[in-house]
Amino acid sequence: MRLKMRLEEAMVYILSTAGRGMTTSRLAEEITSRNLYVRADGRPVSSAQVYAAVCRNPAIFVKDGGIIHLIM
Repeated sequence: MRLKMRLEEAMVYILSTAGRGMTTSRLAEEITSRNLYVRADGRPVSSAQVYAAVCRNPAIFVKDGGIIHLIM
C-alpha cells in the first residue's frame, strides 16, 4: 500500500478540499504540514517544486495572478 501521494496528487487534494486557489508557497506549506508528499531527500516540498508541477500539468492547474487554481 502506497502511503504518500505524488506531488500533483497532493496539490489536487489540497486545492479541492480548500475550495479556493492558493499561492505556491501556501500549497507547499499545506502539503508539508499534512505530510502528503515527501521529497526523496526527505526535505519539505518547496514552492519552486509546486510551481514546476503547475507548469508540467497545464490541463490540471492554472496560475492566475500568483494564485494556483484547479482547472477541473
